[in-house]
Amino acid sequence: MRNITQNIITASLGAAIALGGFFLLNNSEPQTITPTIVESRPQIKLSNAVSSIASNVPSFEDAAKHSVNSVVHIKTISTNKPHHSVDPFQEFFFGRPQQLPKQEIAGSGSGVIISKDGYIATNNHVVEGATKIEVTLNDKRTYNGTIIGTDPSTDLALIKIEENELTPVFYGNSDNVNVGQWVLAVGNPFNLNSTVTAGIVSAKGRNINILKEDYAIESFIQTDAAVNPGNSGGALVNQKGELIGINTAIASNTGSYTGYSFAVPVNMVKKIMGDLAKHGTVQRALLGVQIRELNADLAEEQDISNLEGVFISKVLEGSSADDGGIEEGDVIRSIDGVRVTSPAELQEKIGQYRPGDIVNMEFERAGKLHSAKFTLKNKQGTTASVTKEVSFLGAELGKVSNKEMKELGINSGVKLKNITSGKFLNEGLKKGFIITKVNQKNIHSPKELVKTLEETKGGVLIEGIYPSGTKAYYGFGMN
Repeated sequence: MRNITQNIITASLGAAIALGGFFLLNNSEPQTITPTIVESRPQIKLSNAVSSIASNVPSFEDAAKHSVNSVVHIKTISTNKPHHSVDPFQEFFFGRPQQLPKQEIAGSGSGVIISKDGYIATNNHVVEGATKIEVTLNDKRTYNGTIIGTDPSTDLALIKIEENELTPVFYGNSDNVNVGQWVLAVGNPFNLNSTVTAGIVSAKGRNINILKEDYAIESFIQTDAAVNPGNSGGALVNQKGELIGINTAIASNTGSYTGYSFAVPVNMVKKIMGDLAKHGTVQRALLGVQIRELNADLAEEQDISNLEGVFISKVLEGSSADDGGIEEGDVIRSIDGVRVTSPAELQEKIGQYRPGDIVNMEFERAGKLHSAKFTLKNKQGTTASVTKEVSFLGAELGKVSNKEMKELGINSGVKLKNITSGKFLNEGLKKGFIITKVNQKNIHSPKELVKTLEETKGGVLIEGIYPSGTKAYYGFGMN
């Protein structure tokens, strides 16, 4: 479970308390007041308010019963093998330093069964870097899990176990979730299997800036249901037992629950899981605009009377928004009839669509409302489905941008965009590492890297650099 460090400032407020006192209205002697004697006790009729309130207390028994069998306990093993940052010339003259042993790191979290045939939704940070995944059902049956796909930009992942006739969760609709409604969090905090806690929805569309990926989407449902480490990837359900979110993060100074927890909305989860199951990667639709929060200062500056919406500060040329006629200074009010009141809500709504989808947008310009249809595009500026990155030895391989090469002082390389299993992970290579050379040969593209490694017999020396600027070298055998 992710923890958010918060600075809490306590303001001391002074309170003036006036103590009641008697003061004389004149200088005459005080009068003697004779108390009134009540001769008979008044009739008191007890209120039935207690029984009326008790009858309105919500029951969570059905919701718990319907959801608990759809939530699983996930245990992972990951390997941490320290990399070498020694220059090959130093190794030639002084010898290679002693190999440090691999360290196995155990982790745990939760997951939600979304199909009868073994597909399970969870958080990316629960299974990221795992070399082994063990999934335990509520009835204590245990299986090995396989990663189908991950999406770090939403912190979601799809895994699978080999089993049929499982109990999938029922999907709800996160667009219909209201602040103040009761919810249940179901998961495995501190390895306590099948724990259910209750709370209310505290806020929607919450951006807490914990995802650092490109095109990250944060529009969490905030609740006060008790969520702790181990709840990550578990279910947030409504009173009907329908899934409305995947529990993802807590805000805490201690590492444990302190009143704030955050879940990815289920409408986003459904779309991401569908993409990963079908394509192995997410089909991300983009509107092609830069946006700002619409606050009082900006509204006054732009002469906008209604602060509900998202302000467009820039429209990218050739984007969906550009094609649809959106202009700088417009205010987006709704997408397909659903109001958007913040940048996080707009990103969440657009994130539920795929390239090629047509959406209806309501926006304001110069005080007048307009409506238009937009065909969404992918980050390449087309409406085609995006294919999964080239994968090899358990890693997704991608190109290095010119900006990265300039910043790191390299001329070529291949980036490990994600590592889920296999040789690279076992040998300690980490996500983000840029492979620049294999056995002294410069590497320029993912296909060249795959071809070079496939043709190599025996030992391999991989050279490269991390985004931080740290150079690293990895040696292993290709069997």
